[in-house]
Amino acid sequence: MKYIVVVPDGAADYPVDELGGKTPLQVANTPNMDFLASNGIVGSVKNIPEGFPPGSDVANLSILGYNPKIYYTGRAPLEAVSMGLTLSKNDIAYRCNLVTLRFEKKQIFMEDYSAGHITSEEAKILIDEINKKLGSDSLRFYPGVSYRHIMIWKNGTEDVECTPPHDITGKEITRYLPIGKNANFLKELIFKSMEILREHPLNKKRISEGKKPANSIWLWGQGRTPHLPTYQEKYKINGALISAVDLTKGLGILAGFHIINVPGATGWIDTNYEGKAEYALNALERVDFVYIHIEAPDEAGHQGEYKLKIKAIEDIDKIVLGKILNEAPKRFKEFKILLLPDHPTPIKVKTHTADPVPFVIYDSKKKEEKKRKFSEEILQNPDIKIEDGFKLMDFFITGYA
Repeated sequence: MKYIVVVPDGAADYPVDELGGKTPLQVANTPNMDFLASNGIVGSVKNIPEGFPPGSDVANLSILGYNPKIYYTGRAPLEAVSMGLTLSKNDIAYRCNLVTLRFEKKQIFMEDYSAGHITSEEAKILIDEINKKLGSDSLRFYPGVSYRHIMIWKNGTEDVECTPPHDITGKEITRYLPIGKNANFLKELIFKSMEILREHPLNKKRISEGKKPANSIWLWGQGRTPHLPTYQEKYKINGALISAVDLTKGLGILAGFHIINVPGATGWIDTNYEGKAEYALNALERVDFVYIHIEAPDEAGHQGEYKLKIKAIEDIDKIVLGKILNEAPKRFKEFKILLLPDHPTPIKVKTHTADPVPFVIYDSKKKEEKKRKFSEEILQNPDIKIEDGFKLMDFFITGYA
């Protein structure tokens, strides 16, 4: 048996007024997703346990079959693992976004959590400058992908309340700055970064080109490196993971997966969808399990762009699932597909929510033929309801939740 998991990040949504009260999933043309729903088991799953932040870190940890109540330690250490950074037991990793802030008189607003989806090449220049000016023997900044970077604080503290920047788009930042032990140190880093980045030649060039400047860092997602049992230990299978973001790559590394870096995979609407499908199919010639994470719907949700979200969903359906459903039957005797968003990223709120999401499990040897659409409507009449998201993977692989 071959196992394929496809995660269109943040694809679930709330009704959108401009879409006549329907969601992007309901409106999108998704014949392949609908085929899976019509010929598989559909259900409702809650990937975010009560009391946990509704982030992709918690949600993907759940999807992969790990109980966040046991294994979750924070987002940043997962990304650090993916970047090849080793944390000692006293090291704390922080996610370090490059963001665009808007200055109005004495107020500062979060204009864009991604600095206009700055390129990795430009971001490296700015993060290297930040490390040169603010780094020390106990503090280091490491460039990652696009706006996503890492700060490692030796003998630092994680007992701080930090807010993800994508939660406060358009809001004045004062009440969302770090709170708690040593919070003043983190706030100083943020304000010092504004001074360094505001006059940087690269940002002046971006402004002259009509692009948003990366004029500050934003620190959040702190934690220590977790330790997970591998899939070989859990399920006696080997796997591979495909993603454009370090968060899911870090989870894959800790799960013992082979990480596949697809050329042109960006984590945005322009990602290489076909390459993700092709590399996944090729990987299944060597491994039992492949996890395909696609960030684009989530990013469109954060931007509040329902048209881009619909396009991302349709591209995933046509290019990724279309290729898999066309070629997998020719290449593998039997396979199963699990399709689900990790969490909703509703257009109305522009950030993640903890609501349940729909899922479908398709077995190439079993056909239901019920003629259903893959959308949030499944939540109203599921074949199965799973309250603890981490149990879904057991059900997918073993048939028992």
